[in-house]
Amino acid sequence: MNKLQLIVLAVIAAVLLAVPPLLKSYGIYLFTYWVVFVIATMGLNLTIGYAGQKSLGHAAFFGIGAYTVAILMKAGFSFWFGLPVAMLGCFVIGLALGFPALRVQTIYLAFATLGFNTAIWLVMRNEEWLTGGTFGINNIARPSFLGFDLSGALGYYYFVLVVALLLGAVLWRLLNSPWGKAFTALRDNPIRAESLGVNIQAYTLLSFAIGAVYAGVAGALFASLVEFIEPAPFTVGASIMMYLMVVVGGAGYFFGPLLGAAVGVLLPEWLRFAQGWYLFTFGAAVVALMLWLPDGLLSVPDRLRARRHAREASAARSAAAAKLGAPS
Repeated sequence: MNKLQLIVLAVIAAVLLAVPPLLKSYGIYLFTYWVVFVIATMGLNLTIGYAGQKSLGHAAFFGIGAYTVAILMKAGFSFWFGLPVAMLGCFVIGLALGFPALRVQTIYLAFATLGFNTAIWLVMRNEEWLTGGTFGINNIARPSFLGFDLSGALGYYYFVLVVALLLGAVLWRLLNSPWGKAFTALRDNPIRAESLGVNIQAYTLLSFAIGAVYAGVAGALFASLVEFIEPAPFTVGASIMMYLMVVVGGAGYFFGPLLGAAVGVLLPEWLRFAQGWYLFTFGAAVVALMLWLPDGLLSVPDRLRARRHAREASAARSAAAAKLGAPS
């Protein structure tokens, strides 16, 4: 990281640590909600930003994690038993979802994952014996950890933040390992990656599976945050919003989900002063952003750097031409 990135990271850390204690309960809830979606979109960023796959089914894994923990806790098991079960379930189902990516790509893969999301949502809505249907599952308790009670808003926020930091550290190590280089090679040119010895089938499946695990963890945390779940938060629309968060933040940028989730979660709340116009204002802002910054907010430094290099190269060419044209 360069000096500017370290300064920005320090500012973000200070905000995440110092601001929530100054807020009321709803403000703390919003910060927690934001961090939950940062975790979910970290996994989606791996799938679409680093591995180059198209997925519109991420909310399904978010829901699988939430319902797995909720159902197991309702059956008498603890959160700490439900969480690894949810992670394992999402990993296995993510592997299965990755198989269509071995045969179809781009918009066809997006439609396949969209169909998967719709199928999972229909199970959540219709299988009342398991999921409670539209009545949902309530009284989902928040966990305790090493004797610390996490039922309070601030305590649970810091717990979710620690989980996000741990998962972020794992992802950072992954992306800076040979696996990460294989993922980016798969994104940039699958044929060339295969010619260099990258097992594109295995890495395609892993990109879905690992991304699904992150969504499952986020879903489990979400269930305990809201303490009640029903099918509405896990629709195709939610998957599209997560995709939008990754793209707005900057697909393929490590901190893209942090900024993108802030746009998707916090910005609509800040725009509520517009009352009935706030959704229109939010949509217009996102459209304008995509027109001017199609690679996301975190692409701004790269675009400025590219422009500076272009100006320097143009100036160098002009100087060379002037030198050649000067009389001897």
